[in-house]
Amino acid sequence: MSTFPPPAEELRVLDHELAQLDARRTQLLARRAWLVSVLAEQRPPTPVRSAGPPPASGPPPAWGPRPRAESSPPSVQNVLLVLGGLLLTVAALAFTLVSWGHMGIGGRSAVLGAVTLAALGVPVPLQRRGLTATAEAVAALGLVLTVLDVYALHRVAVPDADGAAYTAIASAVLAAVWAAYGTALPRLHTPLPAAVVAAQLPLFLGALAADAGAHTLTVALLATVAADTVLALRVKRMSVRGTAGGGAALLGLIALTTATGLSWTAADPAEAARAGALLLAAAAIALGAALRTPHAPLSTACAAVAGLATVLATGGVLRTAVPDTWTVPAHLLCGIALLTVVRTGLPLPVRRGLAGAAAVPVGVALLWTLPNLLLSVAGLARWADRTWAGTPRLAHLDAPVTAGPAVPVTLLALAATAWTAHRLIRADEPRRAWSATAACAAPVLLWSALTALPLSLQLPYAAALGTHTALALASLYGATALARAARPHLAWVLLGCGLTSAAGAALLSLATQPATFVVLTVLLAGCAVAAALHTDGARRAVLACAATLWATALTVAAPAALDLPPHRTALVVLAVPVATTLLAARLRTLRVAVPLEIAGAAAAGLAIALSVGHAPSLALTLALTGVIAAATALRPDRRPVSYAAGALFAAACWVRLAAWDVTAPEAYTLPVTALALAVGFLHSRRDREASSWTTYGPGLAATLLPSLIAAWSDPHWLRPLLLGLAALALTLVGAHHRLQAPLALGGTVLALVATHELAPYVVQVVGALPRWLPPALAGLLLLGVGATYEQRLRDARRLRDALGRMH
Repeated sequence: MSTFPPPAEELRVLDHELAQLDARRTQLLARRAWLVSVLAEQRPPTPVRSAGPPPASGPPPAWGPRPRAESSPPSVQNVLLVLGGLLLTVAALAFTLVSWGHMGIGGRSAVLGAVTLAALGVPVPLQRRGLTATAEAVAALGLVLTVLDVYALHRVAVPDADGAAYTAIASAVLAAVWAAYGTALPRLHTPLPAAVVAAQLPLFLGALAADAGAHTLTVALLATVAADTVLALRVKRMSVRGTAGGGAALLGLIALTTATGLSWTAADPAEAARAGALLLAAAAIALGAALRTPHAPLSTACAAVAGLATVLATGGVLRTAVPDTWTVPAHLLCGIALLTVVRTGLPLPVRRGLAGAAAVPVGVALLWTLPNLLLSVAGLARWADRTWAGTPRLAHLDAPVTAGPAVPVTLLALAATAWTAHRLIRADEPRRAWSATAACAAPVLLWSALTALPLSLQLPYAAALGTHTALALASLYGATALARAARPHLAWVLLGCGLTSAAGAALLSLATQPATFVVLTVLLAGCAVAAALHTDGARRAVLACAATLWATALTVAAPAALDLPPHRTALVVLAVPVATTLLAARLRTLRVAVPLEIAGAAAAGLAIALSVGHAPSLALTLALTGVIAAATALRPDRRPVSYAAGALFAAACWVRLAAWDVTAPEAYTLPVTALALAVGFLHSRRDREASSWTTYGPGLAATLLPSLIAAWSDPHWLRPLLLGLAALALTLVGAHHRLQAPLALGGTVLALVATHELAPYVVQVVGALPRWLPPALAGLLLLGVGATYEQRLRDARRLRDALGRMH
């Protein structure tokens, strides 16, 4: 039998064991930190003594508990060295710039020079003793002191020298000195990168001191970038390569930006050619780096810079030789020409970068054409406010100044480029998604070019109308052909283009009556035939809905041409839902029939909206729409439509009664109640378990509740009497057939009607009694209720159970 210590003793044991685990973990972490520092300094580890305390400068013991160390010795050492170097640097700056005591600038320069030589020489013995980190800190201090020496020399020897020229010479000297110092002491990591940083300044500052122009300054920057690129590619030390690469990227960006600005502001081809030469030089440097670097992402980035600089250089020259509206197409042409390198033997990362650079002018050109394209389509909507105003001279009313033929030409070039790209990469299995995107973009761009053509060329009205109509039909039948060729994505793309052109043509045709009827008829026939030719259910449904839209537009336009009022037009529009109902009944595909019926229902809604202003016509329209819905509900799969048919019939009756100035609510509710009770009765015959609240509750409430509200505000006696008799009959029927809904609704309405009718007399009787009698009667009533509370509860439970057993 095992025993357990008391809880206090067990807690003490657990705390002791946890403390031992923490001490063990701290010991292992300290040992690991020491081993890491030993490996970093590349010296053999000191053997651990088996007994006795370790020396003060040695590693921590391998075994035995010790206080937890919050930081490793190397990190503490580095922090101390960095802080010491910073403090010495601040002291040197204060000594040089602020002065020390009464010593002049010359004396300070001499002292500073001596200290500099000492700081640069101390790292040598420190490295021999293995104090590499300390040597690195002192060497960094020495480099800072050399900068201060250069400043002191300027103040002492050449105080009147030009600042930019002196800084250029000084930075070159410092770069050479630091490079020699770093080469002599290769184990120091700071001097050589510092020499690279200093080497970024001499050429640019020298050109600036010589009052050179922007072109010469850019040449100086590019020369420095070229030197940095060579260093980044040839030198093996990573710190030097990273510093040189960073300098090349920064100065290269500045040079590229400056050269681009010179190209865009050039006034003639000669000046643009000078700027283009600078851009091509930058492109050559970037391309050389892309070809030499083994890192694929960096190679791609450099190639992209080279390609973009080439496009800017050639496009800038072409820009000065063409009108302003052709500037973007000129750069696009250069970008398209750059795409030819995709099929060359260059490395794959380089080809990717050049292709990405070519995509930039393509994207810019696409964005540039977008406003004109949107205006070409959306601008036609202005004809909706000027219906049948007469044949205009131009298709686009009040159109702003456009870029002219440059827009469709640019879109055609983009379409050709997209199709060519599709043909080039369609056999590449990993890039099949890009091939599909290019294949879909080509027809869209071609359609965009043809859509923008009327606005760009300012075509007359008839030509523009014919262009949009023909483009709509061509796109629709192109979608049909592509669908038969098993190209579903392209089929959807062309279908969308065709429907957009169809909408534009329909809006444009609103200028004259003949154009409206001709175009709408052509679009109706075109969509209907295209729907019949398609085999895909989704595309057939879209085309069927479009055909329904054009048919609805025709049924609205025909009465309008005969000057019929809107409520008469509504009756003509109902021909559309009739046709869609008959057609949907013959179709066997639900994917087509359901959208077609929804489109027909939308046309019926339009007919109802047109007849709202005339109550008799609205009632007739609602009734006819109800007939259509009832005919649809005759189909076994459309039984739920019967509810909509009932609602439409009820609404038609209500509108007709309102037109006859009938205000009695029973006239509106009794037809609904009769229909609902009939439906409920049939439902109860099919489902014996159905609740009376489901079968009869809605129908009874439709009349009882409005009549009850009217009876309470009716000063006459006929409505309360009839309502009370009806409620009594319902209560008796519900009790006889054991139905909850008639019993509860009838009994409640009967009680409320009786209360309303007897209330005046009760008030009169209460007013005739003494004032003490009502409180006395209330007290007696409370006593009686309290005396028979239990019996009343039992009776209530029996009544609840009786109601629960009813249907």
